[in-house]
Amino acid sequence: MKKINIAIADDEELFRKGMRFLLERETNFNITYEAENGKKLIGFISTTKEVPDIILMDLKMPEMNGIEATKFIHKAHPNIKIIALTSYGGKSFITNMIDVGASSYLLKNTSPKIVIRTINKVHEKGFYYDEKVLKIIHENIISSSGKRIKNDLDKKLLSKREIEVLELICEQFTTLEIADKLCISSRTVEGHRINLLLKTQSKNVAGLVIYGIQKKLIEITPDFNI
Repeated sequence: MKKINIAIADDEELFRKGMRFLLERETNFNITYEAENGKKLIGFISTTKEVPDIILMDLKMPEMNGIEATKFIHKAHPNIKIIALTSYGGKSFITNMIDVGASSYLLKNTSPKIVIRTINKVHEKGFYYDEKVLKIIHENIISSSGKRIKNDLDKKLLSKREIEVLELICEQFTTLEIADKLCISSRTVEGHRINLLLKTQSKNVAGLVIYGIQKKLIEITPDFNI
């Protein structure tokens, strides 16, 4: 079993050690680094030969905060998935982290079970948002001042098959599951995924989900992530 390499960025040493103790009990998790701020985390990523798959990122840290670090890492290493893990649950914090590339957003008072589940889901599917976060994303899209609003695109922009793949991505099916449902190869699904990213001008799978919400291909329901 290939392990998920995880880095933890938080200025509270006790919290970092507690998370490390919790996560290392999972057989498929490997904690590769702990950082007390974004600057040290970026320094590690810039010099290591094996970058982490997942980063648990606090927001408020000295020298470089989580939003600045996420923005930098997302641009330099788009394959690294960042999960915000913070005490701040305000709309502005959530919106800022999603805007700069966070793949998920968790509060520190969440249960260990949800943290573990979220790490696995983000590693498997590229993103994992609960109902609260999805609603904030949706509100940001429909807001007259929302940065994510795009001009209406030509209805012929996406092919019928691409729309089918997008709908299944929005429903959080994996590449293999999509291939099975549509009776096509995984390679073909990945080809459609790349085309979708290019055509919708999305940076990652999370961006495709946001596009799906915007175009009303998915609805925000309490059981969306269940």
